Order: sequence, then C-alpha cells, then structure tokens
Amino acid sequence: MTDLAIVFWNWWVLALILLVVELLAPGFFFLWMAASGFVTGCLVLLIPAIGINLQISVFSVLSVVFITVWKLYGKKHPITTDHPLLNKRGQQYIGRVFSLYKPIENGEGKIKVDDSIWKVHGEDCDVSAKVKVVAVRGTVFDVERVE
Repeated sequence: MTDLAIVFWNWWVLALILLVVELLAPGFFFLWMAASGFVTGCLVLLIPAIGINLQISVFSVLSVVFITVWKLYGKKHPITTDHPLLNKRGQQYIGRVFSLYKPIENGEGKIKVDDSIWKVHGEDCDVSAKVKVVAVRGTVFDVERVE
C-alpha cells in the first residue's frame, strides 16, 4: 500500500476552495480555515518531509486558533453602525406618535404605520386618539395615549 503524499499546492487548493465556500456562506468562519490551509501549505513548501498526520494536525490547530482569536477580537471590538435598528423594524417605531386605525377596545386596537397595519395593546381609546409606541413585543406594539 502506498503512502498518501500531499504536497504544498494541495493545501493551497483547499484554501482556495474554502475561500469560495466563504463567499457562498459568509460569516468569516471558512476564511480562517482557508488561512490555515494556506499557512499549512507554506509550511509543507518549506519542510516537504512533514508527514500527513502532522500536516492535518497543524491545519486543525491553526484553524481552531485562528477562529478563536477572531471570535475574541469580535467580542472586544463589536461592529458599530449608524443604523443599529436597520433589521429591527418594530424597534424603529418606539417613541413615535400615530393615529389609531381601529379604536382600542378591551386593550386591543390597530394603528397604521406607513403602508402596514400593526396591532397595539394599551388603554381603551377612540379612533380619533393619538398614541405613542412605548415597547414592542413581537409584532404587537404597547402604546400610551398622548394628549
């Protein structure tokens, strides 16, 4: 039985494949595995006598180390944005005042926000009242009457 021989460029091909996977499934996970494959390929280029078991061990350890370092870095330096509520649609409406679309009866009613209708909970009010959104629970707004 012949020994499996992996040369440096095999690791670089693996790194390239992992980069393509990263493009298809973003999240910076496969990027660090690709970096590990590239570094392992460089190590095999410099020291071609390294056995396959050691190559796989180096790749595995580097992958775990790179991913762990990235996760720790991400926790210490979170990404800041000028639109923190971009994907939190309901949260964007807290503090805004709206007219009722349907009166609040028995604690439930509806408001019209732009082109959509939202269910609201709050004190009973007639349809001419204005309400302020104070909280969001799923797809239901908690509102207070505004005088």
